[in-house]
Amino acid sequence: MTDPTRRIAHLDMDAFYASVEWLRYPQLKGLPMVIGGARRVEDELIARLNQDGPARPDGGPWSEAHLAEIPVAMFPRLADYVGRGVITTATYPARQFGVGSAMGLMKAARLCPQAILLPVDFAEYRRYSRAFKAVVRDIAPHMEDRGVDEVYIDFTQVPGGQREGGRVLARLLQKSILDATGLSCSIGVAPNKLIAKMASEFHKPGGISVVHDSDLQGLIWPLACRKINGIGPKADARLQGHGIHTIGELAARERVWLVAHFGKSYGAWLHDAAWGRDERPVVTESEPVSMSRETTFDRDLLAARDRAELGVIFTELCTQVAEDLRRKGYLGKTIGIKLRYDNFQIATRDQTIAQPTQDARRIRQVAGQCLKRVDLTRRLRLLGVRVGSLIKADAAGAPVAVDTHADLPLFQHAGVAPDGG
Repeated sequence: MTDPTRRIAHLDMDAFYASVEWLRYPQLKGLPMVIGGARRVEDELIARLNQDGPARPDGGPWSEAHLAEIPVAMFPRLADYVGRGVITTATYPARQFGVGSAMGLMKAARLCPQAILLPVDFAEYRRYSRAFKAVVRDIAPHMEDRGVDEVYIDFTQVPGGQREGGRVLARLLQKSILDATGLSCSIGVAPNKLIAKMASEFHKPGGISVVHDSDLQGLIWPLACRKINGIGPKADARLQGHGIHTIGELAARERVWLVAHFGKSYGAWLHDAAWGRDERPVVTESEPVSMSRETTFDRDLLAARDRAELGVIFTELCTQVAEDLRRKGYLGKTIGIKLRYDNFQIATRDQTIAQPTQDARRIRQVAGQCLKRVDLTRRLRLLGVRVGSLIKADAAGAPVAVDTHADLPLFQHAGVAPDGG
């Protein structure tokens, strides 16, 4: 009996962050919209509506149960934004104006002032991420987590994974995810990860693309080299400088030529990638090196002036990291902080403790000690907290101690100079 044909799928959620927001605000679907900036503590929209907005048809108060009824005109517009936040994602109607991820919101406001601005809600995005991945694991357990909105899946031995080249199983996954979450995804199925990732982009949104070995020349070679995950803008510019624009043109170059011009390792990889070769397995378990949380401020903060605000933000970051550790089952021994000053200079400090922890107060205490070793007289743009040297919680054995002195006020040492460490 011959071994089954290797079938690897790449599943990519369609416009993930925006799609999650559309579940809350379906009236915004199809409109130019950007997501970025800090999450509001309470829903400002509801507060405004109850104060001076239009009345609900039944005369009752606005609440989260009525989000889908909020008039589009009540939503904040990009034109009114003031601050230094950046875009996390933009919908396709907004991208048509040149707006894109990682762009400053103020710059985006000049390009598309009419775009609706929604704050980032990472907690909600992670909740839906866990939900769709749970569906995938129930159907096809051999899954590799590649981030909040994408996974690789080994279809090879899964029932239905060989039928129509994997299309039957892909349809089942799409329907099951839609039924469970209300969200759509696109899936590419191919002989390996490299081609599957390219294929998942062929028919977005909601598409299924199946690629076989025999499709390499017809489907893959006409594509631009940048379509290969691993060829960035600098490498692509170098390739174009040699007259190589498509994957087919890259495949036409000898391996020895590519090695001579791009180095032994990268040159050999370019040749293999152009010929659709990729033996990487789908890895179901990978140990994280560290976990961290950080936030960029809408305005520069000074420890001496904004001590209370910084203290609240710092405590929230420590709590979030602790929650991440507990949810994923890890403890950490190395606790550190990250600052970015107004001139974009970055300062980091860390400290290793004897007993690993996932306790928010302990993390806050040790991170607070790290803060005493940096210059807090300068204006701050960003603050972050990191926990590293991770071990599995069930392998730690000893109970985790809680330091009762960890809630002392922070940022009261604003005149302390850095130690240069």
